[in-house]
Amino acid sequence: MALLEKETEKLFYSIGEVAEMFDVNTSLIRFWEKEFDVITPSKNKKGNRLFTKKDIENFKLIFHFVKEKGYTLQGAKDKLKGGNKEADQVKVEVIDKLKDIKAQLLKMKDSL
Repeated sequence: MALLEKETEKLFYSIGEVAEMFDVNTSLIRFWEKEFDVITPSKNKKGNRLFTKKDIENFKLIFHFVKEKGYTLQGAKDKLKGGNKEADQVKVEVIDKLKDIKAQLLKMKDSL
């Protein structure tokens, strides 16, 4: 996920870039955009979606709730509306960092 941190320094991301970050299809990005009102990309003159860093952070939370925790879409919506969003973002960041550490340790183990 260190790569993801570097990528979030951009101002805007295309739908393809967002899909690649989360290893999902662009159709899922469009679907979640319609389902979750916290994702609000702007569109350029061609009509291409331009996602901001805030949209990416919201995608991280949604991805965490739906794909990693197994929440239903309604459950994820309720969690986003009623939960402590900042605490949830910190949890997701910690999980991402732990995954990075695990990957680094496994790489070191393989090289021994």
